Amino acid sequence: MNMDSYRNWPSLPAMFFDCAEREGGKPFLWAKSGGDYVPISYRETADRIRRLAGGLRRLGIRPKDRVVIASENRPEWLIADVAIMAVGAVSVPAYTTNTTNDHRHILGDSGAKLAIVSNAALAEPLIPACREADGVEGLISIEPLAPVDGLEVTSWDDALAGSELAEPVPAERGDLACLIYTSGTGGRPKGVMLSHGAILFNCMGAYELLTSFGLGEEVFLSFLPLSHSYEHTVGQFFPMSIGAQIYYAEGIDALARNMTEARPTIMTAVPRLYETMHGRIISGLRTQPALRRKLFARTVALGRKAHENPGSLGPIERIQNAVLDRLVRAKVRGRFGGRIKALVSGGAPLNVEIGLFFTALGLRLLQGYGQTETAPIVSCNRPELIKIDTVGPPVAEVEVRIAEDGEILVRGELAMLGYWNLPGETAEVLRDGWVHTGDIGEMDADGYIRITDRKKDLIVNSGGDNISPQRVEGFLTLRPEIAQAMVVGDRQPFLAGLIVPDADAASEWARANGRPTDLGTLCADEDFRLWIEAAVERVNADLSVIERVRRIHLVAEAFATDNGLLTPSLKIRRHAIGTKYGDALAALY
Repeated sequence: MNMDSYRNWPSLPAMFFDCAEREGGKPFLWAKSGGDYVPISYRETADRIRRLAGGLRRLGIRPKDRVVIASENRPEWLIADVAIMAVGAVSVPAYTTNTTNDHRHILGDSGAKLAIVSNAALAEPLIPACREADGVEGLISIEPLAPVDGLEVTSWDDALAGSELAEPVPAERGDLACLIYTSGTGGRPKGVMLSHGAILFNCMGAYELLTSFGLGEEVFLSFLPLSHSYEHTVGQFFPMSIGAQIYYAEGIDALARNMTEARPTIMTAVPRLYETMHGRIISGLRTQPALRRKLFARTVALGRKAHENPGSLGPIERIQNAVLDRLVRAKVRGRFGGRIKALVSGGAPLNVEIGLFFTALGLRLLQGYGQTETAPIVSCNRPELIKIDTVGPPVAEVEVRIAEDGEILVRGELAMLGYWNLPGETAEVLRDGWVHTGDIGEMDADGYIRITDRKKDLIVNSGGDNISPQRVEGFLTLRPEIAQAMVVGDRQPFLAGLIVPDADAASEWARANGRPTDLGTLCADEDFRLWIEAAVERVNADLSVIERVRRIHLVAEAFATDNGLLTPSLKIRRHAIGTKYGDALAALY
């Protein structure tokens, strides 16, 4: 196994079958059955992929057809993904949080011919969209599903029955492998076209990065959505390329338990995981005796000092640090299973303080950077030199340059083929082979990239999800109770919003409830606030989970050109509003 392997594989299915032949009966995919993790070997996975590919052929799937996958992370997700590609078709991942409207857009935009769904709960929002989509001819259900009027449903077992696909349909590195939908600034998700070569190139970058601390019998725990390009590449295709084992988490609520069961050696995660773990650790400390709290604080202080100023610990501090490594850091590592080699953070910017916290506790935390449009990895901190306030240098053979206006430009085989059916938007982002990321940054003397700003108005929450604020704000201001809105949530676990109530609607409420009609006074009234919150909840009911506004702050002053909160073209000035109401927004989190 070496860098040339990644350069020579012509397609993702070719890579998988090559690795499956090499690994044979070695455990590959682990999922819970009867309360215990049960493995499927590389050989058995390959057999199921060939049989499903044969089933897809019988159902009429041909090269270049699009097939949607709507499922939680499980072995069947990987089997479906590779089988779709093996028949020369295009995989179209869908989020488990998608509404019927979301599915309707993706099915219609991609022209999907078939959908694969895992269970009845996920089928509920998908089926109406399938019925309405012109090209969808049927549905494969992994778990039993009741008959559906007007839609041909094939069970997973029936799809795998019969003749198997002998050999994958030949594909070249530049051929389209998958369409991954990501939110744009206009709110309509765009299908990012990723080639086989783009994902293989990304896997090569990950391989070169992680070999510096020695790759061996690696174990991954998959819990980020496989519909996200980050997990799709780094949590699925990269592990298979190195013969690793993948455990599928039961869900975010079971993650702590699953980490101790799987005992992963490498974990790919978004900042939200580290924020949650940090919160749990700090919360748990509050109930501990004073001596334990003191030891923990000393551990963090010494670990941070050693990281920020290597060689700065004195003789007594070094002894203390070594003792605390056994007393404190070993227990923290145990929360992650006890044998973690590296935690890789991506999908959204990592809070520096959170990064320093875990680094001080002896965990190797590597922050990286990427986009769906780059399949997704662009850069990552090197294990031998971690600068937690940066996203590291470009990974192997990726070109990065900073444009005159500070925008980060990326070039290499990792670049997307374009946006599906959107030549105009493709031309804006992909110019002369360079992906214009929309992020502003700088590079230091070591070639490490620091993200300083974002050109485009796109929220990336701490879970790594892309959210269009304009879309959410548009729905909010459709409510008669709300005149203006600005939502925030970059690097945060949920969206929050500044709401300017509609003056006329507010006055009507005030008269009906015996309150003064002054808007400033009303904004401080708890009952009025609950009335506005009810309006926000009515909007939330039609939004996906990640788009819902969880907390609000009411302001009486309208956004206007006179106060500098609107541009001359009447667009809200996000930075100006954020500066003016910064403390209020921070209090929402």
